[in-house]
Amino acid sequence: MNTFSFASRHIGPRENDLQEMLNTVGVDSMDQLIYETLPDDIRLKKDLDLAPAMSEHEYLAHITALAAKNKVFRTYIGLGYHQSITPAVIQRNILENPGWYTAYTPYQAEIAQGRLEALLNFQTVIADLTGMELANASLLDESTAAAEAMSLLFEIRDRDQKKKGVNKFFVSEEVLPQTIDVLKTRAIPLDIELVIGDHENFDFSAEFFGAFLQYPGKLGQVFDYADFVAKAKENNIKTAVAADILSLVKLRAPGEFGVDVVVGTSQRFGIPLGYGGPHAAFFATREEYKRNIPGRIIGVTKDTDGNFALRMALQTREQHIKRDKATSNICTAQVLLAVMAGMYAVYHGPKGLKYIANRVHSLAVTAAENIEKLGFSQLNSSYFDTILIKANAAQIKDIAERNEVNFYYPSTDAVAISLNEATNIDDLNTIIAIFAEAAEKEAFKIPQLSEANHIPSSVERKTEFLKNEVFNSYHSETDMMRYIKKLERKDLSLNHSMISLGSCTMKLNAASEMLPLSYPQWGNIHPFVPLDQAEGYQIVLKRLEKQLTEITGFSGTSLQPNSGAQGEYAGLMVIRAYHESRGDGHRNICLIPSSAHGTNPASAVMAGMKVVVTKSTETGNIDVEDLREKAIKHKDNLAALMVTYPSTHGVFESAIKEIIKITHDNGGQVYMDGANMNAQVGLTSPGVIGADVCHLNLHKTFAIPHGGGGPGVGPICVAEQLVPFLPGNPVIPTGGDSAITAISAAPWGSALVCLISYGYITMLGSEGLKKATQYAILNANYIKARIDEHYKTLYSGERGRAAHEMIVDCRPFKAKGIEVTDIAKRLIDYGFHAPTVSFPVAGTLMIEPTESESKAELDRFCDAMISIRKEINEASAEEPNNVLKNSPHTLAMLTADEWNFPYTRQKAAFPLEYLSDNKFWPSIRRVDEAFGDRNLMCTCPAVEEYMEE
Repeated sequence: MNTFSFASRHIGPRENDLQEMLNTVGVDSMDQLIYETLPDDIRLKKDLDLAPAMSEHEYLAHITALAAKNKVFRTYIGLGYHQSITPAVIQRNILENPGWYTAYTPYQAEIAQGRLEALLNFQTVIADLTGMELANASLLDESTAAAEAMSLLFEIRDRDQKKKGVNKFFVSEEVLPQTIDVLKTRAIPLDIELVIGDHENFDFSAEFFGAFLQYPGKLGQVFDYADFVAKAKENNIKTAVAADILSLVKLRAPGEFGVDVVVGTSQRFGIPLGYGGPHAAFFATREEYKRNIPGRIIGVTKDTDGNFALRMALQTREQHIKRDKATSNICTAQVLLAVMAGMYAVYHGPKGLKYIANRVHSLAVTAAENIEKLGFSQLNSSYFDTILIKANAAQIKDIAERNEVNFYYPSTDAVAISLNEATNIDDLNTIIAIFAEAAEKEAFKIPQLSEANHIPSSVERKTEFLKNEVFNSYHSETDMMRYIKKLERKDLSLNHSMISLGSCTMKLNAASEMLPLSYPQWGNIHPFVPLDQAEGYQIVLKRLEKQLTEITGFSGTSLQPNSGAQGEYAGLMVIRAYHESRGDGHRNICLIPSSAHGTNPASAVMAGMKVVVTKSTETGNIDVEDLREKAIKHKDNLAALMVTYPSTHGVFESAIKEIIKITHDNGGQVYMDGANMNAQVGLTSPGVIGADVCHLNLHKTFAIPHGGGGPGVGPICVAEQLVPFLPGNPVIPTGGDSAITAISAAPWGSALVCLISYGYITMLGSEGLKKATQYAILNANYIKARIDEHYKTLYSGERGRAAHEMIVDCRPFKAKGIEVTDIAKRLIDYGFHAPTVSFPVAGTLMIEPTESESKAELDRFCDAMISIRKEINEASAEEPNNVLKNSPHTLAMLTADEWNFPYTRQKAAFPLEYLSDNKFWPSIRRVDEAFGDRNLMCTCPAVEEYMEE
């Protein structure tokens, strides 16, 4: 074994396991298995053209050298991004801890109570600081959250406004430039007319359904919006505000002056800049809009014994279920970052946050007072952290960059300076020296911070926040460390056992890929610094784009989309722009197979397209004749086909090239969903198959960890004719020659975590990537073969093979009174997270083992599934008091004095021998979903409630 080979560490099965696995599957070689799995006409004719694979040691030396090419200046650009300080206890115990970063989305609440509590903390922080009734568990970034706010306000127009076609949305010119650009993108297909202007001269006419404001404004001015919001309300205009989270510690909560939605980013709460992300956005609104809020909400419910429990509320599932009726395609979040931001608030508490906010304000006041002493004018009459200086921008920029300092220059005669948590008096003295040089005056030293206040009483915060016990208990590092560990112990992550989720690809997130995320040379770069200060990032991002372009067989890539759903939307918007460039703007029909992800139809509607669903055959494949009929019927208006390949049913459909040709022949472009790309890499590609655009889930195929439900990255790769339309950015130019407006806030999206995928590809190389795909297919077919006589696999390819995943039919067990959910919950007792439940077919499990799992772990999982099958045989519909219906079994149950079950404690908790060596205990019994949906509570219990208990 080559111990320097990263592939040998990433791929689970050992060389001496291979023949036994092949024998079980019923093939002589890996080549035979791949031949029986993939259609011949889509196979790659040559290996991927990638650089030779690096060892882990070589890669870490390489990425360290690239980090050194980034210039970490003291940066005061602001515009929604500010350097913050990640508490070391949070960095070490969450960001760098696989117990947190390898967890999956908390759909299975019984093994996710730790993450759910951490997210409930986050929601409470947001609800308290914004003064709103309801907050979700995070969105992707501030700008896309603003777009979601606009969509929500558009959706909740009253009947009269909808009848009259009221479609104007006012956007203050004080809103961040990247947010305005994303609003433009989202407004076009929804037929919303954006009106950008001065909010102080707004006419409040009946033509408007909503208005959007920035608090404080983009250059730091703090406006009192109370009168604006009151007038808007009088005129039936709903309002949304983008608020700076740290400023809300000192500023009046927007909820107090009557706004309907508050959005923003939580990046200032301990999250690295990371050249733009990932950062958790927040979204808060009124209780009455809870059925319209995008994303996930963590709610309070109870378990079987009536104990307090948490789970994701119904809303999380609704957008997926609604499909083309959904108001948003966002079914994801930035969980890991939201957890960190919530923990930042737990660690500092309300007193600590006040100290930080007061200090930042004092830094700004001190800078303003001393720059004015040098003869410059400070233009903001009220501000929190950002001052606006009248000065020669070019002169200041030259001096500042020589002193390794970045300011923001909104015009030729203005300099904006945003102070932050990491700024100290030495930094202020450097700033003063820069302006002294410009003024040709003697620099002087500032001995201490000013205590003056530049926030008027009318906008000053008078209300308390974070009074809950959790924010007032863990302020020493010892206490904080133990609190984080207590929550971690409640959750099952990849560091415990295999997570065999179909469509979600929970593979190894190697430590060598993750380590660079903690390097300050990667973490402390603002997304809007001059390009020459981000040379290391530029090299990595360009190489990653080139790698992904090669892997997909396309001509260009954009890394901007922050999630798979956003990638879907970006791909469709690029197709839309392409059609418009050819005078085909009328093309608006999108064909979508009935088996597609729920986000597909939602994305198509968001992109302004009309969804036409095509049928599936009895074998689960696309009905080619039905697709042909609908493509011909709509040939004059056909815009696109959305197709997942291999299919959502886990099959390489042999008719895929014919399906694509039908679409092209009738004027449409083909969007390929990259959810299952990990079954393609190195063996075939969307380009070879003939598609025009695909999105990739870097958090699936390319090893970015799911982080409990995010960060995700969903770049799009496109064919030559679509390259000109790749998305741009209004601050740092990116994208094609005819770029569509921005899809997300930062020029390269979540740039920091792109390092992970760059590392994954760079260390595997062409041969390793191909091998990873082959083993993903082998592992899936090994499980299929091992459980074949116990469970029916619903769909297979023409030669009887699964792709990288399979769907197991659990519907026959209903005769025994057993539902698929019972199997999912029982797997917890065996130490496993359930496979994907009831998607894409109700009553089934979709199993995907990934290439990272060893034969021994695959066997443990198969043994568990076979043991559960025997338990199903023992069950009876007439007697529901059985081991499956009562699962999962907690330690409290097992150690209770009474045991009122017709089976032994041994059978409940230790049904197989391996469990005695490594037992995971769920902290609660089965959650009551219906109770939670009827009684939604999305913030922490108040201190008074603890006292009552």
